[in-house]
Amino acid sequence: MRIETLGCRLNQIESEGMSRFFLSCDFLVDMSNITSSSAENEDVVLCVVNTCTVTQKAEQKARRIIRLLLTKCPNAAVLVTGCYAQLSPEKIKQIDERICVIGGQIKSRIAEVPQLIKKYFDNLLEKKLYNPVKLAELIDSEIGKTPQEKPTYPENSFKLSATSLIAHSRASLKIQDGCNNNCSYCAIHMARGHSVSIEVETAIERVKQMEKEGQSEVVLTTVNISQYHGKYKNGYCNFSKLLKILLENTDKINFRISSLYPEIVDDEFCAAISDKRVRPHFHISVQTGSDKILRLMNRTYTASDVVNACRKLRQAKTNPFIACDIITGFPGETDEDFEKTMKLCELCDFSWVHAFVFSERPGTPAANMKNKVAQVTADERSKRVTAWAIKNKIKYIENFINAELDAIFETVKRPAVLSPFSSDFIYHAVTENFIHCEIHCQNGNLSNQQHRVKILKTLREKISKGGEIEAAAELLNSCT
Repeated sequence: MRIETLGCRLNQIESEGMSRFFLSCDFLVDMSNITSSSAENEDVVLCVVNTCTVTQKAEQKARRIIRLLLTKCPNAAVLVTGCYAQLSPEKIKQIDERICVIGGQIKSRIAEVPQLIKKYFDNLLEKKLYNPVKLAELIDSEIGKTPQEKPTYPENSFKLSATSLIAHSRASLKIQDGCNNNCSYCAIHMARGHSVSIEVETAIERVKQMEKEGQSEVVLTTVNISQYHGKYKNGYCNFSKLLKILLENTDKINFRISSLYPEIVDDEFCAAISDKRVRPHFHISVQTGSDKILRLMNRTYTASDVVNACRKLRQAKTNPFIACDIITGFPGETDEDFEKTMKLCELCDFSWVHAFVFSERPGTPAANMKNKVAQVTADERSKRVTAWAIKNKIKYIENFINAELDAIFETVKRPAVLSPFSSDFIYHAVTENFIHCEIHCQNGNLSNQQHRVKILKTLREKISKGGEIEAAAELLNSCT
């Protein structure tokens, strides 16, 4: 079987969790990304597509991947889940009769699919009677159309969680799902439901297991970190308290925080992240520098809150990597509003900005707003933000030339051309402050390990072209 994952880190975590249930039932699991050049595979009986709905492009990509899987895996049923599947199940089913849908809010029920497939094959009189359409219909009738009781209760929302990984080097722990906000442009709260939080004792247990298995780092992942409200003893605790508790109950594992809202950055939060085992890397959900547009977006903070959050983060951590999201072309955004966004980026000195153009989401208030911004204008603004972000990322990395940093070694490959003077392996490593490095080394057994590295130079051309690798580095300890 195959699992294709699109979108956010939460989807990545949940796909890893799905794989464990299939592996435990003796399935062979392929989590590599399928492409048009991938070979056809008639042995695949099930493909799972974990989808995203954050933009129209995300949905278009999902449909393209679904069609590609139908072609490359001609004997497979295609199970579509995730946020897009939650909001547009009938549209997805219309693509092909081999498709079944399990909505994102009952995604945890995919854990039942491996046993269902085994039962299906056990009941076949002959293997040649296998029919992927019948398999899709079975999954749809047994799971997809059968509501799960209380699907957003914590025991279900966090069922797809894995402490050991197949497709990723840096472990992640999903601690919160859903969102109680109603941002005018966002469909995620409709797709994932109301906010739910993992219980503190469960989080402690899973992080301790990750540490026991040798993980050097865990990313604490959420939809809305400020809405973490986990059950603890006779009450509840917020995210800052959770982080403090996790630090107190572990010895060596490091913690990285996913996207955060400006208002969470208070004194309690800063006290928690000041611990040396919390990575100096933060991603703030900003969207715009205009208070007028923030109000239209129904966001819960102002531009000055963003400035204060960045200031406090830099007081708590030395020279952290601070990134943000920016939406350009939101309805009503004038040139003056956009210039306020550029000014905010400069004032906060973001290490990176992920800029993208406003995308109408059906069913959201923003889809019906007046004063639409011309596509060409929105595109130009996005390009301008990205050009600024590239320059600032280069500036940030160059501050660390010759610096020694901890890094997680991820993927490894051999050079395309070998020579007597070349190293045998090239690693992709991610430093504590989120610099993506290329490291040449003769040891091919360093993946999933943390090592000390020295930043040698900034790879300006790769950064300018949007490449993932940003710097060249060398391993400081022995690499033989």
